[in-house]
Amino acid sequence: MYRAIDSFPRWRSYFYFITLIFFLAWLVKNVFIAVIIETFAEIRVQFQQMWGSRSSTTSTATTQMFHEDAAGGWQLVAVDVNKPQGRAPACLQKMMRSSVFHMFILSMVAVDVIVAASNYYKGENFKRQYDEFYLAEVAFTVLFDLEALLKIWCLGFTGYISSSLHKFELLLVIGTTLHIYPDLYHSQFTYFQVLRVVRLIKISPALEDFVYKIFGPGKKLGSLVVFTASLLIVMSAISLQMFCFVEELDRFTTFPRAFMSMFQILTQEGWVDVMDQTLNAVGHMWAPVVAIYFILYHLFATLILLSLFVAVILDNLELDEDLKKLKQLKQSEANADTKEKLPLRLRIFEKFPNRPQMVKISKLPSDFTVPKIRESFMKQFIDRQQQDTSCLLRRLPSASSSSCDHSKRSAIEENRYIDQKLRKSVFSIRARNLLEKETAINKILRACTRQRMLSGSFEGQPAKERSILSVQHHIRQERRSLRHGSNSQRISRGKSLETLTQDHSNTVRYRNAQREDSEIKMIQEKKEQAEMKRKVQEEELRENHPYFDKPLFIVGREHRFRNFCRVVVRARFNASKTDPVTGAVKNTKYHQLYDLLGLVTYLDWVMIIVTICSCISMMFESPFRRVMHAPTLQIAEYVFVIFMSIELNLKIMADGLFFTPTAVIRDFGGVMDIFIYLVSLIFLCWMPQNVPAKSGAQLLMVLRCLRPLRIFKLVPQMRKVVRELFSGFKEIFLVSILLLTLMLVFASFGVQLFAGKLAKCNDPHIISREDCHGIFRINVSVSKNLNLKLRPGEKKPGFWVPRVWANPRNFNFDNVGNAMLALFEVLSLKGWVEVRDVIIHRVGPIHGIYIHVFVFLGCMIGLTLFVGVVIANFNENKGTALLTVDQRRWEDLKSRLKIAQPLHLPPRPDNDGFRAKMYDITQHPFFKRTIAVLVLAQSVLLSVKWDAADPVTVPLATMSVVFTFIFVLEVTMKIIAMSPSGFWQSRRNRYDLLVTSLGVIWVILHFALLNAYTYMMGACVIVFRFFSICGKHVTLKMLLLTVVVSMYKSFFIIVGMFLLLLCYAFAGVVLFGTVKYGENINRHANFSSAGKAITVLFRIVTGEDWNKIMHDCMVQPPFCTPDNSTYWKTDCGNYAGALMYFCSFYVIIAYIMLNLLVAIIVENFSLFYSTEEDQLLSYNDLRHFQIIWNMVDDKREGVIPTFRVKFLLRLLRGRLEVDLDKDKLLFKHMCYEMERLHNGGDVTFHDVLSMLSYRSVDIRKSLQLEELLAREQLEYTIEEEVAKQTIRMWLKKCLKRIRAKQQQSCSIIHSLRESQQQELSRFLNPPSIETTQPSEDMNALNQDNSVQPETSSQQQLLSPTLSDRGGYRQDTGDAGKPQRKFGQWRLPSAPKPISHSVSSVNLRFGGRSTMKSVACKMNPMSDAASCGSEVKKWWTRQLTVESDESGEDLLDI
Repeated sequence: MYRAIDSFPRWRSYFYFITLIFFLAWLVKNVFIAVIIETFAEIRVQFQQMWGSRSSTTSTATTQMFHEDAAGGWQLVAVDVNKPQGRAPACLQKMMRSSVFHMFILSMVAVDVIVAASNYYKGENFKRQYDEFYLAEVAFTVLFDLEALLKIWCLGFTGYISSSLHKFELLLVIGTTLHIYPDLYHSQFTYFQVLRVVRLIKISPALEDFVYKIFGPGKKLGSLVVFTASLLIVMSAISLQMFCFVEELDRFTTFPRAFMSMFQILTQEGWVDVMDQTLNAVGHMWAPVVAIYFILYHLFATLILLSLFVAVILDNLELDEDLKKLKQLKQSEANADTKEKLPLRLRIFEKFPNRPQMVKISKLPSDFTVPKIRESFMKQFIDRQQQDTSCLLRRLPSASSSSCDHSKRSAIEENRYIDQKLRKSVFSIRARNLLEKETAINKILRACTRQRMLSGSFEGQPAKERSILSVQHHIRQERRSLRHGSNSQRISRGKSLETLTQDHSNTVRYRNAQREDSEIKMIQEKKEQAEMKRKVQEEELRENHPYFDKPLFIVGREHRFRNFCRVVVRARFNASKTDPVTGAVKNTKYHQLYDLLGLVTYLDWVMIIVTICSCISMMFESPFRRVMHAPTLQIAEYVFVIFMSIELNLKIMADGLFFTPTAVIRDFGGVMDIFIYLVSLIFLCWMPQNVPAKSGAQLLMVLRCLRPLRIFKLVPQMRKVVRELFSGFKEIFLVSILLLTLMLVFASFGVQLFAGKLAKCNDPHIISREDCHGIFRINVSVSKNLNLKLRPGEKKPGFWVPRVWANPRNFNFDNVGNAMLALFEVLSLKGWVEVRDVIIHRVGPIHGIYIHVFVFLGCMIGLTLFVGVVIANFNENKGTALLTVDQRRWEDLKSRLKIAQPLHLPPRPDNDGFRAKMYDITQHPFFKRTIAVLVLAQSVLLSVKWDAADPVTVPLATMSVVFTFIFVLEVTMKIIAMSPSGFWQSRRNRYDLLVTSLGVIWVILHFALLNAYTYMMGACVIVFRFFSICGKHVTLKMLLLTVVVSMYKSFFIIVGMFLLLLCYAFAGVVLFGTVKYGENINRHANFSSAGKAITVLFRIVTGEDWNKIMHDCMVQPPFCTPDNSTYWKTDCGNYAGALMYFCSFYVIIAYIMLNLLVAIIVENFSLFYSTEEDQLLSYNDLRHFQIIWNMVDDKREGVIPTFRVKFLLRLLRGRLEVDLDKDKLLFKHMCYEMERLHNGGDVTFHDVLSMLSYRSVDIRKSLQLEELLAREQLEYTIEEEVAKQTIRMWLKKCLKRIRAKQQQSCSIIHSLRESQQQELSRFLNPPSIETTQPSEDMNALNQDNSVQPETSSQQQLLSPTLSDRGGYRQDTGDAGKPQRKFGQWRLPSAPKPISHSVSSVNLRFGGRSTMKSVACKMNPMSDAASCGSEVKKWWTRQLTVESDESGEDLLDI
């Protein structure tokens, strides 16, 4: 990058390399970790039997053995392995088992570790074998040998070696005993001495459990270590055979050298040097093959092998499935219990005596003294009418003059609260009665449905594969029927024993689920009770302590000034626009901008802007342009302090400082705000003109650099990032302890072996220290590859320097501190090759094993353990660590549904014209594949450099012009096929149109100018065109979505990284702004300004030689020029400051923040990477829903009216299909859920999709506790409302049919009366004697009809029962009456002739029925009441019989 800066414009180099590192090194590379983790999880599920199930730490104190009993048989007997089996006295055995003995031994181990860490190099003349450290080691070795002998005496040798811990202790005893032998003291046996520190893990149970969780299941981790070692051995042998014959290449001459080279490639440190040396040695012919060989090995080792270690550690940290729900329940219970008490800063008022506010009643005619009464008690009896004229209550003399107004408002609010409470109580009684009625109806419906299902009424229907919606609906119905139904309803006589057993098991399972519901509800009740207790405590403190909830103990609780401050502090933009009629949230066009504006309050927005402006002003500060001497920079300083003063005063007056419920200093964020404000205020008031190095003024300037951290407090999402970092501090702290223990072990060993042995003379010709004196000449060369032609007798340029016997510049092992610093640098895989080469060259080749073992343990296990713990903590903070497999799939499904959008593809034109043909062509798969091939072909043109002076560039540009015209034709065809408005709806089409437009502009500029800039623009257009191919393949689209969604979700983490980097950059300018140039501090990489400091820190984030930059900033006299007056006049560094600065920055950014990016990528990758059997809703289901939605949403607005949801549900097919013949009740439930969502308003794409997703899963398995309760309550409500609507509609239909029949009967009676009047008139005026006989016959017939029993007129109005079903069917078989199913009513299609009507009425109705029909017409209210009672009787009878009809009668009403 630095070479590109010298050759090209600075902005181009920065932009290119920074984006390259961000996307490739931080995002795309971490996708491999996500792939390996997901793949490993699948393999682990498949091979669970191989590795065994996870288990927690179990006690191995007892075991079982076979013993022969007295009868000669064998029985299994429990044996206590810790039972004393030795011959030691009981007192010694009791002492050995006591906790005091164990603590004494562990304390001795700690003292031994401290003594070993205190060892250091004392010089060559000091006799090292018999110093105080050696004598202390002999004493500790004897002590631990006696401990081992005592345990063997007490437990017996067999009982002693049965424990793994005792085996490890025995190994240490043997090794350390040999180590104290003088000839073996400074040898490889030192490992046994330093490994005693591992015994200290037993001190902390949390650390012991964590170590067991990681390394306890040793099969996976051990197998992976063996696989890695085997891979290194095999690849080293292959490389040895391939390159051992190459001349001038000494990296593969022997197997150890080949092993070191391949291990170096595995660690990514200097692997390019290994490949370049090999390529130069093998020649140009075989160079491509060798390059491919090394690149493939490097990619496999770094991207796959290291990711496997992360996957194994994450799998070890994973909980078992049966423990996750229990952990969820316990965690919810723990969260509920922790909120019962108020914070300590509020409970401090309980230590003071109660002083409630008292009042006395005045203007009362009484001869006695009225005692004082509590004001809170008197507020309940204040008359509202008298409050407007006079103030009846008077406070104590110490009260303020505004007490009357305050009492008025408080009394009014109290009375309003009492009224609301009374209304709620009345409403609750009514609601309870209504709920009982609804529950009874619901129970009847469930019992009827269950009875019909058990009676086999659905068995006659043809078998058809049900959709997932239908399956889940019937599962829920069966589950609810098992809960609410009785045993007589659940068991029928025709069932087999197996079926009854299965029903019993299902009943038991559902009862367990009901018990879980009760536990969840109990936890919620605990939370509510805890909240109520907290509120009650606050009210008691507010009543009994007059200074409680008073800002600064001065401003009143309801003072006008405080209310004004509250309004100013809490004012924010209302992002949600709701409809005043329906209450539904309106979808605005700029809702994302509105959400951003409503993210924080207006006051916080002002302070964010002021803080950003202040940080921009600090960017212009440098050691040569200081704020103390630049008035223009002081303006921003004054503005920041003034605005922050106003902000803090408003917040303190509104919420209080510390002793109020919503105080400013109630968490770490408030403390940080006050600290930043005080530092800025002190610096502004002081403004020191001279700032000496390492002084208090310089420390104040460094603390002033924490100003960008204010944004963490102002933005809620940034506070969430900080919370995620610190909430998992325990596990990160345990990992840090393990890594420090590993470093301490190897550092102590390194001090024992390498102290004083790494130093040499700076003159390469001098070997011994005695000869290293005087001066020698060093030749100076401008470049390694520049060979100057010298004249005869002329020497190369150089200068004379003194000879010095010294350690290497960057590291040494003379004491434990320097050794741990060197190992910390090695742990980051930076500089370890240099340490290896120095140890091998100056101590011996055999000691190279030391550094290789440390790098393997530290890198492969230590750093991957850090990555795994950060990912696990991130998942735990988000609540995904305790999720079961089904719950995790549900969360992934919800995230996928949020990302899903309606298809922006317009429908095909109706006619078969030109547009329809274009539509078919552009949507054909062959056309899309052809365009993708053309995009790839155009991208291949960039494989050759486009240089304006090269004649090859013109043909390449011409071919690119041809491709551009082809893409213009593609866009034109799509616009014709879809219409311009339809084409613009798709974002992909917009991107294609943008790139094509840029291509057309480039073509015009290319033929007009034809220079280097047009060639560069053409290359950029080709690159932009290449990104369009990612959306045309499923796998590429999945990976692209992973990266894009990860960038979106990690936006605040990236912003947090930048803010931390900005703070460190400002501090670096103050600390190291004038440090002299060294090995890595140069004109490109330095801290002279904030911009260059940001570039250097970004380089450190990538890990590129960060340790060398740190050592350059540690330079001290005599290698620099000190100045005690001001820090900007010296070129020396700061040793302690550089150590804390660079180490803390590298740990926070490289080990924690970057691993949060890995966690986000792993989480988002699981959204898109899942097989069809793992997905609750597959991609085909979502695609089918998008197509159906595209058909219904003809306006492409993303919303549809509620009535169109029914049409959409009818169109769904496949797994989302709703069969109206079988699942009509489910269809009603889904429609009603959409209607009540926005009170009948329009529903969005995600509303319908979310409803289908909830209906397609088993909520008992997939939903978490709180969400499960809310969803079940919603479904119960929907079911009851639909049942009530169904019954209401059925009753209306029945009443309508009854009234229609009554009207028809009355019309028949009216026609009968007319005919009778005609007969009567004919009888009064008889034309002849022959006509009287028919009248007599008619009267006789009427008399016969009147003699019929009365029960014939009392026929049921709605439907016959099972006893008279045949008679009803016989009646309905008459002409003119349609056939019907049981429970369905239809009117006749046409009225009958009068003659037939008369006969039918005469057959069915008697005299009473005729009169009753007339009465029904005259009194419809009595008719409705009688009909309602008959409907209720009929409904009860229908539920008590077993019907052999189909199940449509209940669903069709």
